[in-house]
Amino acid sequence: MCRRDDRGAAVVDFVLVSLVLVPLFLGIMQVALVTFVRTTLTSAASEGARYAATIDRGPADGVARTRQQVSRAIAGHFARDVTAEPATVDGVAGVVVHVRAVVPPLGLWGPGVALDVSGHAVKEQAP
Repeated sequence: MCRRDDRGAAVVDFVLVSLVLVPLFLGIMQVALVTFVRTTLTSAASEGARYAATIDRGPADGVARTRQQVSRAIAGHFARDVTAEPATVDGVAGVVVHVRAVVPPLGLWGPGVALDVSGHAVKEQAP
């Protein structure tokens, strides 16, 4: 009579399930991280543009405000490439702040996700 031995089957089942669940979990976390960073960078760029668009401020002030906002919210290395310039926003003088950053991958493989966001604001005019 032949008896079947099930010792070690739980380990094999765990490995097989982990091969599917771990990459799925890391993928969901990567999407969440990229979405969070993109939203934060967009908000900081908009805040920087509004700050630079006030009467007594300029584009350099908008860059500094954007970097400050990004450093406080996530990390300073996301604020390395911030630029601001005067622009026309819907036919009116304004300011545009651009932020470029790369979100690193969460797993052991894969490229980072490059983000390029901008914030616009209409320049205040003296009465």
